[in-house]
This record gives sequence, C-alpha cells and structure tokens, in this order.
Amino acid sequence: MHWIEVQVLTTSEATEVVAAVLEGYGADGVVIEDSADLTREWSKPYGEIYDLDPANYPETGVRVKAYLPAISWREELAAAITARVKGLAAMGLDPGPATLAYRLADDAEWAHKWKQYYHPVRVTEKLTIKPSWEDYSPAAGEVVLAIDPGMAFGTGTHPTTVLSLRALEKVLQPGDRVVDVGCGTGVLALAAAKLGAGAVLALDLDPVAVEVARQNVTRNGVTDRVEVRVNDLLEGVAGPFDVVIANILAEIILPLIPAARRVLTPGGRLIASGISRGKAEGVKAGLMAAGFVMSDTLVMGEWFTLLASTGIKV
Repeated sequence: MHWIEVQVLTTSEATEVVAAVLEGYGADGVVIEDSADLTREWSKPYGEIYDLDPANYPETGVRVKAYLPAISWREELAAAITARVKGLAAMGLDPGPATLAYRLADDAEWAHKWKQYYHPVRVTEKLTIKPSWEDYSPAAGEVVLAIDPGMAFGTGTHPTTVLSLRALEKVLQPGDRVVDVGCGTGVLALAAAKLGAGAVLALDLDPVAVEVARQNVTRNGVTDRVEVRVNDLLEGVAGPFDVVIANILAEIILPLIPAARRVLTPGGRLIASGISRGKAEGVKAGLMAAGFVMSDTLVMGEWFTLLASTGIKV
C-alpha cells in the first residue's frame, strides 16, 4: 500500500494540535522532529542516552510528519491542511511557518523507519518505557512499560508525558482510583496500574487510540485494573477518583477543571500536563479559581506540568 507523507513545519507549542489535525485527515502514523532537541541540555538523572542526527531535524522549528492513504489523497487537501494549521492562531497557538510539503511513500517505509527513533528509556526513578518489539532486562525495582504506538500518537517519551509520569510517581498512593483523560496509547494509565493503583479508567475520544491502548493494556498484563473506553473528556463520568491525569492542552484543560473537581475525592490530586510556558499561569489561575490548591510545578524545556489537589482530606 502507498501513503502520502505530509510534512508540516510548525512550533513546539502547536506540535500536538498539528498532529491531531493530521490525524483528523486520516493519518496512520506521526513522527515529530524538533530542532530544539539538537541543542537542548538534556537532564540525564536515570542514565538516558541521546544520540541525535542533525540530518533528521529541521534547521528551526518542529517538523511533524504524518502518513495519509494515497488512495484518498487529493491535491486540494494540502491547502485545506495548511489553512487548518494557520487557523491555530485563532486558538491562541503560534503555528509558526505552517508550511506543508508532501511526497509518496510505501507501506514498509512509514511503518518501520520511525522505529529507529524509539528505544528503551528510563523516564523516572522507577519507570522505563520500552518498545514492545525490543528485549530489555530491568534492574531490581525497575518498572517496565512495553508500548507499541500502533496507529495512535504517543510513544511515551514526549516531555509532556515524561513530566506526567514523574508527577504520577510523586503523588500516587497504593490502591488509588485513577482516571486518565485523553489517554492516547495508554502510557499513563499503564504506569498508574504498575505503580500500584487499584483501578484505572482510561478515556480518549479517538477510537483508534482506544484500541491501541487496549492492546497495550493486554500486553502489559493489567487488564484486571485498567478499563479503556471512548469518551469525551469526563462527560458522563461519575467517579469518585483519587487522581485525575490530563495530559492534553491548556485550551482543553481549562474547561475540564470543573469536571475534574467534581469527580475528585476530598484530598484528590490533579495532574495537568501538555501546558506550554505561556499558558501555565492561566491554567494555575483557573485551578485556584475552582478551589484547587497548587502543590508543585514540573518543567522540561517549554513544557509545564501542574500538580494540584482539592484540599485536605477529611
């Protein structure tokens, strides 16, 4: 089968939304190449190894590659996608150049070439994420998450996910009830289960992501504690939960705050991630206005993860 490889040059701030736009046009694979990775001072507290080839990155900005079925590609789609990306400015996101290029690629090329970017990586004191197809021998006390992104977005190594995992490791208590809003491939839900959560509900609006997450749940042997289902944020979800995880975007977290407050127990904890530097103060203000108490802020590059609670447990 043949595919159209679409390349969009954008900004770090808009990367995940651009990926979502491309998925909306039928993308069956996404690769993100961020020029900032080449000059970033990487923190390596867990012995990670970063070996980056400049040839794989744009000179500036972020290049998002997506793969669309060639059989349904039409020339006018290039203009439509470009217009959608440029339109992100109306959401308060900087789309950057928003330039688009495309070419023909075959099935084997897109399905396997991206795997060269994905290897086992230690992301917290306890957690290591590894591709499902690689062998890995964990050290004593190390918790391994075996992930295959399939046709969904998310290998678990993006800064917003790494920060969420580190936050989860800080706040999770044995037996906690957890809901992961916008679960993607299920990385955070799996981590919660393997770190001792009693029950985890993983939600995503994308049926493809839900199917991939279910496969990863089975792959990691936690089907007894993790339920994955299609859902629009927390709509219709009653709770109660001890922990809400939302690794999405500031623009989605803000309207989610009242629902998160509703489903959390007294003393419940919220992990809000996917927040770019310029949006962090606005999300903090929204949380405090809803009665949340800020407890910590984790930062990696331009990305923020906020930890908050509903107050003192009674």
